[in-house]
Amino acid sequence: MKTIKEWFDEYSDSHQNKTNKLIHWVCVPTIYFSIIGILVHFSALLTALLLVLAMIFYTRLDIVLAVAMAALTLVMAWLIWILPVGVGFYMALFVFAWIGQFYGHKVEGKKPSFFKDVQFLLIGPIWCVDAYLGKLLPKWKSRQIQPI
Repeated sequence: MKTIKEWFDEYSDSHQNKTNKLIHWVCVPTIYFSIIGILVHFSALLTALLLVLAMIFYTRLDIVLAVAMAALTLVMAWLIWILPVGVGFYMALFVFAWIGQFYGHKVEGKKPSFFKDVQFLLIGPIWCVDAYLGKLLPKWKSRQIQPI
C-alpha cells in the first residue's frame, strides 16, 4: 500500500496551478458533501458502511488526518441532516462541482488523477483537509508519516 506521502506527491503532480488548486479546495469537499447527501437519501445504512470503509482507508494512511476527515464527515452529515433540501439539491451540487473540477484540470493542462487510479477519488478529500490544516495551523506540516 502506498504511503500518504506517495499518494500526496502523485496527486500534487496534477495540481500545481494556483487556480486549479483553489477550484479543488472548493469543489472536492463539495463533491464529498454531495455524495454523502445523495447516498443518505437512498440508504443511510449503505452510506454509513461506505463512510466506515473510507475512514479505515484514511486511518491506514495517517491517523491524524483520518480523525480530521472523520470530524469533517460528521459536520457534513449533521448539515445534511438539518438542511431542508431534497436529493436534487445534492445532485446539482455534484454536477456543478464536477464541472469546476474539469475546468480546473483544463486550466492545469493535466488529466484528473483518478483517470490513472480510482483511489484518487478518496485521496482528493484528505489532500484538501491536509491543505486546510496547513492554512489554519501555521506550524502544521503536511503529514508524511508511514502507514499504520
